[in-house]
Amino acid sequence: MLLRVTNRAANFLSKLPLGGYRRFACALLLAFIALPAISAQEPAQTPPPNSSTPPVARPVPAAGGAFSSTSPPQAPSRAGLNIVVLDPAHGGTDTGARGTGGVRESEIVLEFAVKVRRALELLGFQVVQTRLANENPSFDDRSALANAQTGAVFVTLHISSNGLPGTARVYVNSDLPAEREANGLIPWDRAQAPFLGLSHKLGDLVQGNLAQQFRGSPGDAQTSAVRQLRTTAAPAIAVEISSVSVENRQDLDGMAPGVADAIARGVAAFRPSYVVAGVGGAIR
Repeated sequence: MLLRVTNRAANFLSKLPLGGYRRFACALLLAFIALPAISAQEPAQTPPPNSSTPPVARPVPAAGGAFSSTSPPQAPSRAGLNIVVLDPAHGGTDTGARGTGGVRESEIVLEFAVKVRRALELLGFQVVQTRLANENPSFDDRSALANAQTGAVFVTLHISSNGLPGTARVYVNSDLPAEREANGLIPWDRAQAPFLGLSHKLGDLVQGNLAQQFRGSPGDAQTSAVRQLRTTAAPAIAVEISSVSVENRQDLDGMAPGVADAIARGVAAFRPSYVVAGVGGAIR
């Protein structure tokens, strides 16, 4: 078809007089001939997507968190106990107990937390820390972090200012009679009440392992009115190592692996007993 059109155009041009008319007509003819070639070189247009096909979702960068590493916390691999909220006590301007050699409780517990975290992760637990450096979250911030988890226990680390050096004790909160307000909410400062039984069981398991590691440590967990435990809605214990009064800082540093192993083994032994306590109401 294109060849016949081109021949006819050539015959028509041959009859035109020389000059501007013939040149103008030749230009039109060349443009007509070149048009198909130009069209063939143009990229094919992408057809519009089928409205029935859902768009492909693009990955959205996850927001970072102050209490985690560079990646966001992963979902628990199975139902039950999977998370340990680890709380290195004090921090910031609150140094905690101080020893004669300049030993600061806030620094020691942060170093202990590194060992405890590693031991727990080796047993398959996800660890969330209330602080990773020298910041000082409030008591309520620490409890709120623990209360936001599902399938978790809470362990706060302390160094005592006295006591027999080379020993360790586990504390569980003193009895808290369960109370509810008229609207059915549980007061914030009694959030631990529904979990005391589980906390005692966890505390005894960890204390038993500590007693095997450190001679002179008690065999069972003790009770005390620990402020940090009272507002935690999960099985919760405080582990206290003795003490900042040691003459040689290395005596404390040498306890870290044994404390970490005892806590990890105790939490792992508690795992089959873990249940979600019947709170039966929101916490205010």
